[in-house]
Amino acid sequence: MKTSFRKRYLALFFLSVSLLADCKKSEKQATETTGPTIETEAPVRPSGSQNQTSKNILFLGNSITAGFGLELSQAFPALIQKRMDSLKLPFKSINAGVSGETSAGGLRRIDWLLKDTVHVMVLELGANDGLRGMPVADTRKNLQAIIDRTREKYPAAKIILAGMQLPPNMGQKYTTDFKNMYIELAQKNNIALIPFILEGVGGVPRLNLADGIHPTAEGHRILADNVWKVLRPQLDF
Repeated sequence: MKTSFRKRYLALFFLSVSLLADCKKSEKQATETTGPTIETEAPVRPSGSQNQTSKNILFLGNSITAGFGLELSQAFPALIQKRMDSLKLPFKSINAGVSGETSAGGLRRIDWLLKDTVHVMVLELGANDGLRGMPVADTRKNLQAIIDRTREKYPAAKIILAGMQLPPNMGQKYTTDFKNMYIELAQKNNIALIPFILEGVGGVPRLNLADGIHPTAEGHRILADNVWKVLRPQLDF
């Protein structure tokens, strides 16, 4: 039990360092209240085949989704594309990850991202909010707004929420409220939940880059497994 707790603690510690680094980069562009400045036409990066009959899967997130430090083809959205291609599933991955992104930043971008039809959205945001100590209620409101806007434009879209966890030093009540936020949002909106996207990767040296904080290509293969377990059942249209 003690070993398991230590591993989880280390995973959350390294995750906090990673995402805090992202936050500091974005803070050079914006204040705490407004979050990072995001171009209204931020790059949306498709991978895999793009035939006209394919359905779009939008991966909206921060550096985890963006595949920081790796080639785009090594990030988990592209790995999921390869799985879908091998199974001849008619879906196209769109990587809309931005390092340092907050829930507010994602909300500012969502209308532009929805210009292209979204059939499935994997929403991986909120961790940077937590590491800044932003009110959980504000993060919840932003994530709910992203979900609402997506459903308003594409009522049939399937949404998957990627849960995150914070290190204990953020305070027991705050970390508990933050973790429960994802569970409650998933239940409220009747959407699928990935409990912890970095499960099995955070804090494991060989699965992270030389900086010790960002997943390697091998680490992203595990992330792809974590996401695929929840995503695959949603692809039966």
